[in-house]
Amino acid sequence: MTDDTQIIATIDPSHNVALFLPDAKALEQAASAGMKTVVNFRAAHEKGGLDPDAEGLVAEKLGLNYLHHPVAPEDLSPETVDEFRRALDDLPQPVFLHCASGKRAGAMTLMALAADKGWDGDTALQEGKARGIDLAEDGIGQFIKSYADSKA
Repeated sequence: MTDDTQIIATIDPSHNVALFLPDAKALEQAASAGMKTVVNFRAAHEKGGLDPDAEGLVAEKLGLNYLHHPVAPEDLSPETVDEFRRALDDLPQPVFLHCASGKRAGAMTLMALAADKGWDGDTALQEGKARGIDLAEDGIGQFIKSYADSKA
């Protein structure tokens, strides 16, 4: 399902984060690999890739559930993560999650799993790094840490 430019970080068997901006072919590959849902964290105005409506149509044609949950790093809040966690609980799994680079998708996934599994912030960041999502030095890393610590 991957080539050198299309890396998928498998957080656990139910959560797979694209570390690239997927196109229709990548969504087709995700469906073929057994994914049941696509979650898109990109805002509608972001350049490149499929717009959220078009992506939703592609997902639907492939038999995938689709959730568009736009997240801008500057608007990230505990409430945004909690809202995503509630939505994630209702989605058929396994889930293919993406943004443009995997940072937002990875962060949101790690925070959701941290809250569910009782991970503290350091554990959440270590779990991400072990799977190819190293956000510890990123601005979003501090948010992951404080969110996970507040839920642990």
